[in-house]
Amino acid sequence: MNSLALISCLILCFSVFTDASYKYNYDYTSPPPPPPKKSGYPKHPPKKSTFGIGFYSKSCPQAEGIIKKAVFKAVLMNPGIAAGIIRMHFHDCFIRGCDGSVLLDSIPGKETAEKDSPINNPSLRGFGVIDEAKVLLEKVCPHTVSCADILAYAARDSAFFVGGIKYAVPGGRRDGRVSLSSEVIQNLPPPFFDAKQLEDNFKAKGLSLDEMVTLSGAHSIGVSHCSSFSNRLYGFNTTHPQDPSLDPRYASYLKHKCPRPMSDTQNDPIVNLDVSSPIYLDNKYYLNLRNHKGLLTSDQTLYQSPLTSKLVLNNIKFRSTWARKFANAMVHMGSIEILTGNKGEIRKNCHFIN
Repeated sequence: MNSLALISCLILCFSVFTDASYKYNYDYTSPPPPPPKKSGYPKHPPKKSTFGIGFYSKSCPQAEGIIKKAVFKAVLMNPGIAAGIIRMHFHDCFIRGCDGSVLLDSIPGKETAEKDSPINNPSLRGFGVIDEAKVLLEKVCPHTVSCADILAYAARDSAFFVGGIKYAVPGGRRDGRVSLSSEVIQNLPPPFFDAKQLEDNFKAKGLSLDEMVTLSGAHSIGVSHCSSFSNRLYGFNTTHPQDPSLDPRYASYLKHKCPRPMSDTQNDPIVNLDVSSPIYLDNKYYLNLRNHKGLLTSDQTLYQSPLTSKLVLNNIKFRSTWARKFANAMVHMGSIEILTGNKGEIRKNCHFIN
């Protein structure tokens, strides 16, 4: 899909999005299922009154609409922002739970914050969208909507505007007060993980193998720096100069985009994660894997590994099923180790604790 077609789709989606209710439709037909009995989701399930769909219906009924408009404006100007916001939500939830800690700025004299970890800086994008929504919300409903909830809603809206995937998001998350860059590398899966390592990483957060493969489909949008996969192109191992699981023509294309690294100071170009439909959230990501055009090791391993290959093939065959699963998995992920009730705070500014 080209940029002009995406813009037309965005305008249509916005009108549908504005007219339709979110009530009980994140899986298109039914209310959210109860949390599975797993230790990682969430560790202390909140009471229904402190976390649920329509959480701001009385305290700030405009909240979701304000956030939606901020996301729409940003995605219309730059479709890549959608990928950045979804990725930011993932990076937030996998560290200390979905508490908005990824939004906090570093404080001089203390350990740097999550956003300044080399894994996040400068690659994370979309902070300005969250800031814009927060400023507007503070004017309409002061000290009411958390930054963690803004990010969760913004990720949902991003998935809709670039993929037509529509679902309701429970609200009631509170904002955390701690953000440590050292915890990022301890929790986020690196691009060289194999399928088993990815399974273990997601399992630690209470997410299933199928949810891991499903959420990996978010790599149908967004970009990656060459440094994250250049080992697949140059000096892969003593037997193969490049990763044999890469399609040869695709490897040549990547080498053109990513010259052999000669020093740590040279530019680190970016490449689309999805070579076929890079600005549209869809299941073509999995087709790329079958065609040996997965960009990262952690992408291609999903097709190469017997542990996950059948899941990949099912996601190729059943696009609507994958979309429903993606919606459900995003809701599940967005509930990891959340703070509710009197825990945490509602920040006035997403960059700083109160």
